[in-house]
Amino acid sequence: MTDTPETDSPDTDLPELPPRLALAWGVAERPERVPRRELSIERIVEAAVEIADAEGLAGVSMARVAKSLGFTTMSLYRYVTSKDDLLLLMQEVAFVVEFPPAHEPADWRAELREWALFILATYRQHPWVLDIPITGAPMTPGNLRFLDVGLRALRSAPLADDEKIATILLVTGYARNAAALGRDLERAISEAGGDDGALGPAFTDALRHLVDEVRFPYLRPLVERGTYVPDSEGLDEIDDVAWGLERTLDGIAAVIASKGSTTPEDGPAPAATSADEDDLAEATALVQAYASDARVKKAAAKRKEADKRVREAQKRVRELEKALRDAHKTEAEVARAAAEKARTAG
Repeated sequence: MTDTPETDSPDTDLPELPPRLALAWGVAERPERVPRRELSIERIVEAAVEIADAEGLAGVSMARVAKSLGFTTMSLYRYVTSKDDLLLLMQEVAFVVEFPPAHEPADWRAELREWALFILATYRQHPWVLDIPITGAPMTPGNLRFLDVGLRALRSAPLADDEKIATILLVTGYARNAAALGRDLERAISEAGGDDGALGPAFTDALRHLVDEVRFPYLRPLVERGTYVPDSEGLDEIDDVAWGLERTLDGIAAVIASKGSTTPEDGPAPAATSADEDDLAEATALVQAYASDARVKKAAAKRKEADKRVREAQKRVRELEKALRDAHKTEAEVARAAAEKARTAG
């Protein structure tokens, strides 16, 4: 296809990127010919995200997105070369999140907790992201910004670089698994027509007859006490997701404590104590506030527009630098040719 987006020329200072990454970083060439009505990569991705939020990833196709925008499918391919590219750009949009400022003084545990809850909130807002396969390390700006904020949370922790990355993987893995489990349970209830009987008290009554002490000696007491599947009146006293997150942070705290109480740059490391419910509630409220605050959204839109202008300016600078190099090269070639001609004439 002759009019699909292309990356910058490899002889510029920026190394050539795969098309999908060039799109995500905003350095891909825009198509020279545009349809009769305005269309853009941003509009295409926004429409795809709206469909995925409403119907899941299975509802997204190039044809469906094109139809929702009032264009032909081929029009979309002038901007996004494949569905895989579209999925990457959709994921990038989902992970554009505004984070609160860093704590002062630094508090790795509180900040890492907030960061994990932001990840969890993102998955809950856009559960279809969980269905996009992981193909490698984060390479797009939105995902890398998430990583950067996670590393910011660990700036006071006496951990080596590889330990910080491993910590990030541990926490993101926990958040992703918790979000996937919650999403799947909600989906099961939805597919049952909103009836959670198979997951609640009715199921517990059946288990009392099926789970005997011979085959299930350790599970039987929990079923008898109603703690395996709590009834509607005696819901779990423990928030499973929050409890698991705090135990994950406990493990990280134990590693930090084993390394000593100080770091070269940041002074004393935070105490390795479990957060109480107030800490978790405060962090959750902060995440919710940043997700819904109109001022935060407005500031995010301004930052996004400023980022776009910076990328365009940087691209223009690269183009001018290339033009300057070409001019110098031409000048040198002309000078050499003139010198050679003068020697030959002499």
